[in-house]
Amino acid sequence: MNELSPKEIGQRLKAFRLGSKYSTEEIAAKIGISRAALYRYEKGDPPKLETLESIADLLGVSLTSLMGVGVEYISSAISFFERMRQNEAESEQLAVMFGLVSYLLTTDEFDEYLEISIKEGLPKELQDDPEIMGRVSEILSVLRERKKGYYQRRPSMVNLASATNLEQFLRSGFVGTFDLPEEELQKRREVARREVKNVISLLEEQPIGVQIGLLVDSVPSTHFQIFRQSERSTLCLSPYKLCHFPNVRLGVGMLTSAPEALELHQKMISELWGPALKGRRAADYLRKMIEDCK
Repeated sequence: MNELSPKEIGQRLKAFRLGSKYSTEEIAAKIGISRAALYRYEKGDPPKLETLESIADLLGVSLTSLMGVGVEYISSAISFFERMRQNEAESEQLAVMFGLVSYLLTTDEFDEYLEISIKEGLPKELQDDPEIMGRVSEILSVLRERKKGYYQRRPSMVNLASATNLEQFLRSGFVGTFDLPEEELQKRREVARREVKNVISLLEEQPIGVQIGLLVDSVPSTHFQIFRQSERSTLCLSPYKLCHFPNVRLGVGMLTSAPEALELHQKMISELWGPALKGRRAADYLRKMIEDCK
């Protein structure tokens, strides 16, 4: 079975290790293996089943998730985004549904204000916590690696964006909390306007391999992405939010290659793609939205 390949088990092991509270040295010591052996497993050397069971127990994940059998459940944002990065690195096509626009298509300024918004949105008691700040930095590092990998490989992308979410973004600004001075709120709304203008540019320039549709009707609340690879496809359901009032702390992400799940989500894409606004029509719609939100 493709899901049980040592290479993919190694990828999952790395992702769950990154999202754990343990260092590489601590994991190796607690399992009773060398750090070098742990790295070999992550690179695709097949570990013994009892070793995998011990690692899964230590990291707080099921053995089936670690092996990729059935649905892969992920409760750490670091692990989740690393699994997305790994899948994107081997994909020929990405189908990204809902939200503003795919994170991979956002600007460098988006990354800057995403970090600011994540940190200011944390509970007050966590904003000076070195461990929490370190986790945020790790999340942002993995996200930047995803974007870097996308521009190096440039797999084709179909992206359905939500007009409702874009309007909310424009009205609130790129913020993580309501408790900002009006002057700062105006600045954040301008940041949001520049990001929506980037979407307009993408719609009008139509970069090779990028197709964007704008949904002006209501959309499901679940964000998902389909990774299409040469031998299989994988569906990823995300609980996380990377825009205004971001959430990278709470939620359980899911990945699966189950045919029924893929078929149902692909059917939804097909049904929504037809009526979505595209090209100049979508760009004009967003221009009017920017004007209405001033």
